[in-house]
Amino acid sequence: MLLIKNGHIIDPESGLDADKDMLVQDGKIVEIGDAGKLDITGVTETIDAAGCIVAPGLVDGHVHFRDPGQTYKEDILTGGAAAAKGGFTSVVMMGNTVPTMDNPETIKYAIEKGKQTGIKVYACGNVTMGMEGKVLTDMDALLDAGAVLFTDDGKPITNEENMRIACKKAKELGKVISLHEEDPQYITNNGVNSDVAARMGLVGSPRIAEISMVDRDIKLAIETGADIVIQHISAGESVELIRQARKTHNNIHAEATPHHFTLTDEAVLKHGTLAKMNPPLRLESDRMAIIEGLKDGTIEMIATDHAPHSEEEKAKDLKSAPSGIIGLETSLSLGIRELVQPGYMTMSQMLWHMTAGVASVYDLDAGRIKVGGAADIVIFDPNATWVAGDYASKATNTPFTGETMPGVVRYTICDGKVVYKG
Repeated sequence: MLLIKNGHIIDPESGLDADKDMLVQDGKIVEIGDAGKLDITGVTETIDAAGCIVAPGLVDGHVHFRDPGQTYKEDILTGGAAAAKGGFTSVVMMGNTVPTMDNPETIKYAIEKGKQTGIKVYACGNVTMGMEGKVLTDMDALLDAGAVLFTDDGKPITNEENMRIACKKAKELGKVISLHEEDPQYITNNGVNSDVAARMGLVGSPRIAEISMVDRDIKLAIETGADIVIQHISAGESVELIRQARKTHNNIHAEATPHHFTLTDEAVLKHGTLAKMNPPLRLESDRMAIIEGLKDGTIEMIATDHAPHSEEEKAKDLKSAPSGIIGLETSLSLGIRELVQPGYMTMSQMLWHMTAGVASVYDLDAGRIKVGGAADIVIFDPNATWVAGDYASKATNTPFTGETMPGVVRYTICDGKVVYKG
C-alpha cells in the first residue's frame, strides 16, 4: 500500500482543492482523507508531497511518437519516457507513422508496444487510407483494433464529401474526428505565418488557410451531428467561430498547444526552424484570443502536438526543414507560467484543460482523482524551477531549451506504480 501524504490535492472535475492524504493499493485510489487522519496500517511505501500539488495524471490527446517507421526521431518507449517525465499518464498517438494507422495491424502494434512504457498509450485510426484524403478507411475495423479517435492529423481532409461521409460514420460509431485545418491551396511556404514570412522573403501560410476549413467543418459537424475537434488552433477568428458554434452545439471541440498560447510569429526571427510549426505561430492578438478561448471554455483541451525531429532535419533552411516542436516535458510548466502565474486562470482551471477536459472529449478513463479509480497521478512542485533541457525524448527541437521554467514534476504514478521520479 502506498501513502501520499502532506500534499495539496487538486481534482478539477470534482472540485477537490485541499490539503489531503491519499492511500493507493493494487493500482487504485482506496481512500482520501484529512492529513494525518488515515489508517496507515499496511502501508509499505510513503511519498511525502509537502509543498506539492497532487493532481490527476496529465492527459494528452495529440502526440507523435514516430513509431513505426521514423524511430530515429522518436519511438514509443522514448516518447513514453518523455510523457512520464512531463507528468503525463495517458497519451494518444497520431497516425502519420510509416505505415500510417489506416490498418488494424499498425494500431495493434502501437498499443502493444505502448504497454512497455509504464503509462497508457492510446492510438488513433486514420480517416483516409495513407492520409491521402481520397479513400476512406474501414473505421469499424480500426475501432475494433483499439483506435480511440479518428484523424489524419498532419494533413487536412480537403474533399468535402469525404469529410461528410466520415463525419456520419464517426457519429454512428460514437467517436470523435480530430482535424488538422490548413487548406493547402492558400499555402506557399508552410510553417511560417504570412506576416513574418514577408519580412523574410517568403510567402508563408496565411490565416485564411485555417479559418476557411474551420468554418467548413463546423458546418459539416452541425449538419451530421458528429463530434469534431479543431486541432492546434492558431487564429483568433477560428476561436470565435468555435465560440459561436458551441453556444448551440456541444459537438464542436478544440485544442490549443502551449506554443500557440506562449509565442508569436516573432519567435521565428529569433529561433528559426525551432519555431516553425503547422499551423504557424501567429500574432499577439491571436495568442491572446487563444488564452481567452481557454479561459471561457471555448477551447477545452491543451495538447502538446509533441512533434520530434532530428537535429539534422531542423538544421535545414526554413523552407526545407520540417515543422513541429517537442512539448511533453515543457507543457505543464508553460501552462503554469503563461496561464496561471499571470492570473488568466487558477491552477485547477488550467489542470482541467490537461486532464478531465481531454478525457471527457475522447471518452478516456483518465484525468480524474476518485476513490475506486485508477491511481494515475502527477505530483509536482509549482514553486520550484528547472532549466529546460536534458530531455527524455530523443529529440531536442524546441525554442524553449535553456529557459527557466516553473513547476517541477517530482513523481508520475500510473496504475499505482511510480513511472518517473524527479
